[in-house]
Amino acid sequence: MASIIELRAARLQKINKLKEAGMDPYPTSVPRDYPIKEVKDSFDSLSLSLGEKNISITGRVIIVRGQGSILFVVLQDGHERLQAVLKKDELTEKVFNLFVDTIDNGDFISVTGSLFVTQRGEQSILIKDWKMATKALLPLPDKWHGLQDIEETYRKRYLDILMDKELYGRFILRSKIIKFVRAFFDKKNFLEIETPILQSEAGGAMAKTFNTHHNDYDMDMVLRISLELEHKMLMTGGYERVYEIGKNFRNEGSDPTHLQEFTMIEWYAAYQSLETNMKWTEELIKSIATDLMDKTIFKVYDNDGNGVDVDLSLEWPRITFGELLKKDTGTDIEAITLEEAKIEALKWGIKEEEVKKLGRGNLLDKIYKKASRGKIINPTFVTDFPGDLKPLAQQNENGTAKVAQLIIAGAEITNQYAELVNPLIQRDLLVSQAKAKEGGDEEAMGVNEGFLTAMEHGMPPMTGFGMGIDRLVAIFTEQKNLRDTIFFPTMRPRE
Repeated sequence: MASIIELRAARLQKINKLKEAGMDPYPTSVPRDYPIKEVKDSFDSLSLSLGEKNISITGRVIIVRGQGSILFVVLQDGHERLQAVLKKDELTEKVFNLFVDTIDNGDFISVTGSLFVTQRGEQSILIKDWKMATKALLPLPDKWHGLQDIEETYRKRYLDILMDKELYGRFILRSKIIKFVRAFFDKKNFLEIETPILQSEAGGAMAKTFNTHHNDYDMDMVLRISLELEHKMLMTGGYERVYEIGKNFRNEGSDPTHLQEFTMIEWYAAYQSLETNMKWTEELIKSIATDLMDKTIFKVYDNDGNGVDVDLSLEWPRITFGELLKKDTGTDIEAITLEEAKIEALKWGIKEEEVKKLGRGNLLDKIYKKASRGKIINPTFVTDFPGDLKPLAQQNENGTAKVAQLIIAGAEITNQYAELVNPLIQRDLLVSQAKAKEGGDEEAMGVNEGFLTAMEHGMPPMTGFGMGIDRLVAIFTEQKNLRDTIFFPTMRPRE
C-alpha cells in the first residue's frame, strides 16, 4: 500500500496533467445551477421541466467505480449524495481520459449534464462535461471506517464531519438550539450585547484565569471567566434586559463535562425576581425539548460516561443547599466553621493541599459536589448556597445567598441569582474574597473598583442567569463528552 507521501506525490503529478490539458486545478469559480439536495428533493419535476437540457452541479468525489467506457461517480454536497455517470461516447476522448487520469476521491468537481434514472432506479446525472473545482492532495479516510483514532477525530474534525452524517447533523442542531435560545430572549424584549473577552481584571465567577499581556499598554490582562460584571454595569446605563452568548475561559481541569474554553449565555433582567428567573429557565429548556427536539426524555451522561434517562417534562422541584448537606453529610452550613469545614472536606476525599487553600464557601461546595449533587437526576433547582460562595448575589440573614442552580443528572446546568446591587455590602464581600485569594484560594475574586463604582451610581433591582451552551447541547444531543458538541476542542500537540 502506498504511503501518504507517495499518494500526495502522485496527486501533485496529476495537477501538472490538468494544467497541461488547459484545466485550472484551483479555479475561482465553476458552473453550478443547483445544490445536490435541491436536485434530489425535486428530481422528478426538475427532470420534466428540463427535458434534455443540461444543468451543472458540484460535489466532492467520494467513490469512483467501474472501468473501461463507463464510470459511476458518487458526488457529495454537504451530506447529500448523487450519482454521476461518465460514458466515453458522451464526451471527447481527451475529456474522458483526463477525468480517468486525474480524478481522486476527495476532489471537488463540477459536472454538467442531463438528469436521468438508471435501470436500477438510481437518480443520476449523465456527464456531458466536467471541470475540476479543487484538486485534493490528500485522500479521505476509509469510507467504511472513517477516523478510528479518537484524538484524530478532534484534531481533524473536518474529516470526521465529512464522513459521519450524524456528527454533521449534530452541529446543525447546535446552531438551531442557539437560534432558539436567541429567539426566546428576543421575544421577551432582551437586548443582545457584546462585552470584552480580554479584560484587565477577572470577575463574575470563582475560577482560575488564563493570563496574558497587552504589549502596547504594557499591562497584564486575563481572558474573561464570566460575562457578569459588564452586563450589570450596562444595567446602570438604563437597559432593563440584556443577554450575551459568548466565550469564557477557565484555566482549570478538563474532563468529559468541563472545557477550559466554553460558550455561555448570561442574561440580566431588571425588576424581576429569582422565582421568575427559574420559571423562565424551565420554560426555555422545556420549549427546546418539545418544540425543537420533539421529545422530553433524554439520555444524559455523567463524568464517568454512565447514562441515565432524564425526563424534562416532570415537575422541577426546589431544595436548599443546606437541606441537601444536612441530609447527606449531617453538616449544618449555618453553624460550621472554616476549620470544621476543612475536617469534613478531608473526610470526603478532597486533597489536603487543596483544602488548605480554600475558603469556607468553596469547601462546602466541594463537599456538596462529592456528597449530594451526583444524586440529583431529574431537573431540580438547588437554592440558597453559602453566601461567601456567592458574593455577587443578595444575601439572606442566615448567611446564605439568594441563588439557584439547575441540576440535571448530577451536573450544574445554570447559575441564577437575585443580584446584589448594594455597593456597601458588595464591597465587604469582595474584600473578604480578596483576603481568601491572598490566602491561597486561586478561585476567589478580587476587588473590582470599576464594577463597584458603577454600582455606586445605582443599579436597578435585577435577577441574572448563566448557562453553558455546550452542556445544554450535550443534553439534547445525548453526548457523553462536551468535546463532541464543539467543532475544535483544545488538544495537546502530538510529539
